[in-house]
Amino acid sequence: MPQIWMTYDELATLTGCSAAKARLQAMHLSLDRRKSRDGNTRVKLNPALMARFFETVREADFALDDAIAALRETHRQMSGVLATEQESPRRGVA
Repeated sequence: MPQIWMTYDELATLTGCSAAKARLQAMHLSLDRRKSRDGNTRVKLNPALMARFFETVREADFALDDAIAALRETHRQMSGVLATEQESPRRGVA
């Protein structure tokens, strides 16, 4: 099973509260806490919080996939316009 460690700020974003409330929540849930080398304290997510984290990642992936698809469609449409414009002068020359 993977381990996901988050700062209190990251946990606050995940749970939709302030960093102070996320810290209290981590203490209440008895989540493992460790001080990282960068000086930030991180908490290890429990299975319920990990499920919420994975759901947010899935949602972000869909949004990213939609954005990529929209860009590709725009590129396709623009390429068609450019190809049509480039063909038009050639027809007039012949």
